Order: sequence, then C-alpha cells, then structure tokens
Amino acid sequence: MKRFWPQTMQNKMILFTLIIVSVPILLAGYIIKLKTEEALLVEKKTKLFGVVQLLDSYLGEGYNKILIDKNVLNQDRATKIRVLNEALKNYTDVVARAYPGVGTGYYSKELDAIITYGPSADYADKVGLSIEQNHPGRKAMNTSTSLVEFAPMVRGNIMNAMMPIVRNGEVIGYIWANELTNTINNQLAVIDYNIYLSVGVGIIVSVLMILWMTSGFIQDVETIKNGLDNLRFDLRKKLIPMQGEMGQIGEAINHMAQSLINAWTLNENIMHSIADGVITVDTDGIITSINESAEKLTGFTCEEIIDRPYKEIFCEGKEFNSLLLDTLLTGTNYIGIETDYPVKHSHIYCSISTSQLKDSSDNIIGAVVVFRDLSEKHQLQARMIRAERLAALGELMAGVAHEIRNPLTAIKGFVQYLDAADNEEERQEYMPIIIKEVDRVNRVIDTLLYFARPCKTNYTFVNINSLIKETMVLVKNINTRDKVQFELQLDDDGTVIEGDAEQLKQVLLNLLINAVQAIPEQGVICISTGRQDDSFVFVRITDTGSGIKQEDLVKVFDPFFTTKAAGTGLGLAVVQRIINAHYGRIDIISNVGSGTAVILQIPILHCEGEANEQ
Repeated sequence: MKRFWPQTMQNKMILFTLIIVSVPILLAGYIIKLKTEEALLVEKKTKLFGVVQLLDSYLGEGYNKILIDKNVLNQDRATKIRVLNEALKNYTDVVARAYPGVGTGYYSKELDAIITYGPSADYADKVGLSIEQNHPGRKAMNTSTSLVEFAPMVRGNIMNAMMPIVRNGEVIGYIWANELTNTINNQLAVIDYNIYLSVGVGIIVSVLMILWMTSGFIQDVETIKNGLDNLRFDLRKKLIPMQGEMGQIGEAINHMAQSLINAWTLNENIMHSIADGVITVDTDGIITSINESAEKLTGFTCEEIIDRPYKEIFCEGKEFNSLLLDTLLTGTNYIGIETDYPVKHSHIYCSISTSQLKDSSDNIIGAVVVFRDLSEKHQLQARMIRAERLAALGELMAGVAHEIRNPLTAIKGFVQYLDAADNEEERQEYMPIIIKEVDRVNRVIDTLLYFARPCKTNYTFVNINSLIKETMVLVKNINTRDKVQFELQLDDDGTVIEGDAEQLKQVLLNLLINAVQAIPEQGVICISTGRQDDSFVFVRITDTGSGIKQEDLVKVFDPFFTTKAAGTGLGLAVVQRIINAHYGRIDIISNVGSGTAVILQIPILHCEGEANEQ
C-alpha cells in the first residue's frame, strides 16, 4: 500500500483534492439519483392508479348491470365475456391511447376471466383468459387492497397497478394499468447518464481549478523544503523571502535557526548553572559529560571521570544498583527515586531520575542521570516522624490516664468513705461498685494491651453468615427488641472464608453495638453479605441512626476517640486491628441525620504479607 501512496507534496495535494472534491459530488449525485428514481416511480404509480380510477368510474354499477341491460345475465360464460368486452372495450382503448405505453383492462372475479385488455389491437387475444393462482390480481381481490407489483405477468415484465372493483360491499373483480419495465428502465438510464455526466464534469472542473489555485502554494513549499535541507548543515543559511503566509513561515524559520544558534550556547550555560547534578553516558556506559553541580555533589572533577566507565567510578566495590545503567540496558526510565548515591568518599541521600538519550532520528545514543541532594530534607523528615510519634504517644498516654483516673478516683472516694464508716450495710452496698470500677480499669488495660500487641490469629474456614447469626443472638435482647428492626440480606453462595472466628465475631459485635447505640429512638439495621470478584467477601452493616460528622470520620479509628459519654474509644481501633490482621479493609460512609454504612472487605483465603493499613 505504501508503494502506491504519493510521496511528494504536490501529488498528495492532488490526491487529497480529488478525494475532498469527489466524495461530496459523488455523494450528492448518488442521493440525487436515488431521489430521482424514487420520484419517477411515484409518478408512474400515480399515473397508473389514475388510469385505474378512470376505468373504475366508467364501469358504473358493475358487470351485472351491463349483463341485465343486455338480457344475458343467465347466459353461458363465453356469452357474458363477449357482451362485457363489447361494452367496455372501446373505453379501455380510448384510455390506453391517451396514455401511450400503458396497458389496462378489466377482470371479472365471477367469470374468472380478462374482460378487456387495451389497447385491444395488441392484446385482444388475452380476453377470456384466467390469471394464474399466484397472480397478484387474486391477492388484490382477496384482500380488497390496491397493489403495485413488479413481475412477469400476462403482458411480460411490467410494473402493474391493481385496484379491486367493489360494488355493494362485494369485490367483483379488479382493474389494472401497467407499463413495461423496459420503458421505465430506459427512462431511468437517461436520468443516470445525465447525473453521471454532470458529476464527472463537476469533478474535472473542480480539480483543475484547485490545481491552478494551489500551484503557487506548491512552489513555495518546495522553496521552504530546500531551505530546510540546507539548514541541516548550516544554521546560518537563510530562506529567501516569499510573499503572504508562506513568507511569514519562511521568516519564522529564519528566526528559529538563529534561536537554535543562541540556544546551543545557552544550553551549555544552563547545564553548568542548574543546582541538580547531571551526568551523561554513551551506549557503552562511558561518561561523556558532567556539570558543575555534579562535580560538587560527587567530589569528582570533570578530568577524573570523563571518558571512563560509569560502572567503574560509581559501582565497583560499592553496594549500589545503578538506575542509570539499568535505564541504559533495559530502557526503563526512573523518576524521583530516593536512594543513597555513592560519591567520592561517602554516600548522599538523593532523588534520582534517569532516561535514555536519543538523537533526532530517535536512535538511542546513551542515558542521563539527574540527581538532587536530599540529605537535609531526609534528616528533617526523620525528626518530624519522631516528633509525630512522640505526639501520638503523648495523646495515647493522655487517653489512658483519663480512662483510668476516673474509676480510680471513684474507688479512692468509696474506700475513704468505707474506711470511716462503721455500717456493714453500707460496705455491702458500695463494695460491688468498687469491684465494678476495678473491673472497668482492667477492661481498659486489657483492651489497650490487645490493641498494642500483635494479633495472634487462629485461621480456620468459617461461614461469615453463621457468625452474623450467632452475633445477632447477643445483640437481640429486651433492650433492642422494640427499638431496632434487623434486616438480613445474606448471600448463601460463597461466604466461607479463612479467618479467626472469635476475632471476627468480636468485630461484628462491636459494629452492631455501635449501630444500635447510634439509633436514638427507633430504626432499622440492615446486614448484607456477598462475593466481591473471586478474592473477597464483603459485609455491609447499615443503620438509620444519627450518623457521624464529616470532621469526625477521619478520627473514628484513633485510640480513645469517642463521641459517647461512656465510651472508651478503643472499639473501632480494635476492629481495624483485627481486619488488618486478616488483610482486609474497612470503610465507613456516613452523613449526619441519614445514618451510617460500614463495609468490610475480607479475603476469602489467608494472604501472607503486611496487613492493609487504612
């Protein structure tokens, strides 16, 4: 295909012009041809049905009226055909002469015969014949529907318009008017010829005019092309002046050539002025250039490393996988990779980017590495991370202190009171409260220890639907019976997963308790399960409670963060810890006043690796 595609600008424009001009003209000609043919056929149909209506009007009250008037109603079939033919033949011939090329006549359903066929001079021998059983005329009579058919019939290949003769609600025959298809085809051929001639002349004239108008443009393009060829070898050779837009293009090319001359010197200055280190190598890994920033960062001078292998300078005897050499070998580009970079007597922490170098023909001529010293930034980030950890530890300890100080204060107060009291009944009354507060401190400490130490999971195959039903028994009690309506939409297919049943039950219990507590008066909690592709099972718990503020959503998993007066703030933190230990994911969607949805995604099979951090 490429062999036959024009290579020169002029030939391409000729082909392009031919296509642009020819396609609309051909399309318009084709549409005109279709519309003309359609209009001709409509005109033919209208004419033929006009002839049919004339004959129908002339027939009057019908065949029987003519037979009665001639006193032959009870005669044999041949006599009836003869009498009807004599009565109708002359009018049929008159109409046929008025429309040259049209054949027309009457057919009797009762006699099953052609009554007249005009012009009778040509078709008198057809009178008395019966049409075939599959003739469209029988369809017109049986369906009482006017038809137009193209088919070989009594006269030959014709376009035949047929209308049933209906008298007193009964079809007594049909009238036809037809025209030979050869006549129609000849008329269509004349129309097609004129259209094709007009389209051809239009295309030729259009192409000649466009070629005449673009000849000057082609000449200017050749001038620019030759000038660009000269600029390949000498940027100082300018294009000759031209008129119009092409002259402006030539002037712009001259300015561009001058800018390239200036940029060549400018690029050299930029290379040595930028703060980032730049080193280039050729396809053999030999160092070809190094800028001043790279000399300062690496400690090597230009004279020390130019024309020496990059691997020998930066890799030999050092634990360093060079991204530059990998880019040169595999073509993989690296952007902003942070790593330790070997320099003359030590390492520096750098951001490294590498890419291949290519010439104007897209041939690989080497590779370049650009590196930026991030040592100070790295140290600052380490100090910030340490400060954030200390701050988080401070918040955690503050939460622990708050959660333990309250029950300890209550215990201290009751012990002091009982120490001064002599009443045994009071001791019996307050001792359970003291024990309850001590248990509260223990629960906080146990939860905190569970949150702090790694989860030890006992993986078995469990049915998540069964765990939900078991947990529902714990949640459905006398306090929730009239307050909450539970709806289950559990998918029975494929909800068996590999996990720790007790830990997952604790997750479900915490989430369901939170959902119940979020409903102030009455509401609905919906629990649904299902498969998510072939790797995960999802559990969705939706309530119609008060919802969570948007500013609180980002903090719900923080230890000791709670919006409840009596909450510890460790429930969702433990839930997240357990889901992470199962390599799953937990998402919360909530709006104040419209409820909350918690979505768990748990792998079907246990995966090795780190837990998914939210």
